[in-house]
Amino acid sequence: MQATDTKISINSAAKAGGLFGVQMRFTAIWVALLVLMILGLIFMKRSVDITAILAILPFAAFLAIASMGQAIVLMARGIDLSVPSIIMLSSTILLGVSGGSDENLAIAIIAAIACAALVGVVSGALVAILKLNALIVTLAVGAIVTGITIWIRQGLQAEAAVPGALADFGGARFLGINSSIWIAAAIAIVLAVLLRRTLSGRNFEAIGVNPRAAHTAGLEIMRYQGGAYVVAAILYGVVGILLSGFIRNPTLDVGAPYLLAPIAAAVLGGTAISGGIGSMIAVVGASLFLIQLGQMLRIMGLSTSHQLIIEGLAIAFGMWLSALGGRGGKLRFWRK
Repeated sequence: MQATDTKISINSAAKAGGLFGVQMRFTAIWVALLVLMILGLIFMKRSVDITAILAILPFAAFLAIASMGQAIVLMARGIDLSVPSIIMLSSTILLGVSGGSDENLAIAIIAAIACAALVGVVSGALVAILKLNALIVTLAVGAIVTGITIWIRQGLQAEAAVPGALADFGGARFLGINSSIWIAAAIAIVLAVLLRRTLSGRNFEAIGVNPRAAHTAGLEIMRYQGGAYVVAAILYGVVGILLSGFIRNPTLDVGAPYLLAPIAAAVLGGTAISGGIGSMIAVVGASLFLIQLGQMLRIMGLSTSHQLIIEGLAIAFGMWLSALGGRGGKLRFWRK
């Protein structure tokens, strides 16, 4: 017996922007990035020098991967504050299991990703099944994971290093571009295709727009919402591994910069705080924007405190744009 496709339309709550408005929210960050580059070319040529750009691109790649994970959670109507702790955990597991040996590298990577995914399972279950507040859950889970990581780290050498093969990969370049950038680009393309071109991806977006209508249509809300945290945690684990390989001697502070920045990149990339709407490609653009902005602020001589203030303002501005844009047009989900 063949399954039939049932199409169910969901009218978004805010129709003001229409389809054009939805597309503009994803395009705006690229316009902002272009303007930023032009300003840099006029006033701070060092910030747009090819050498300077190649130097910061790996950090944009790390932020982009973490931000795509955060965007997926936001699309599921959640938020994840455990990003730094998961990155720190995966980095620590990598160091502990590998012991700095290339022979143990494969199993260390698998262990690091598995531990990150396990954290995502816990957060996803608490949010999707027990219906607990996502902000409180991920904050608490992050604190617990941080404590566990510190305990594990006490058994490692203070200057523990990643295996040589991973360090070589972290510094390797293909066509003059760091390997992490290619990985981030590949992840963005895969996620974009999965969200836009697959049945599960379209259903996931529709669930974020209107969970009640999706439940009425027979979709498994808990599976999609819980799964968002697992996928996101795996992406954070990937960041922990790539970042460790890049810096070679990761410390407990390896995940510290990734608390607010992924949220900022997600919302500046047009991801709707209210759920459902998001573009992985736009999130990559937002990550490039934030890293380039930080580079320019450092060249200007601004302190870390001022950079954090501007980053916070960027989050607020992105949330304002998200609320202003609404969810124009019609979104649909498909059920077998």
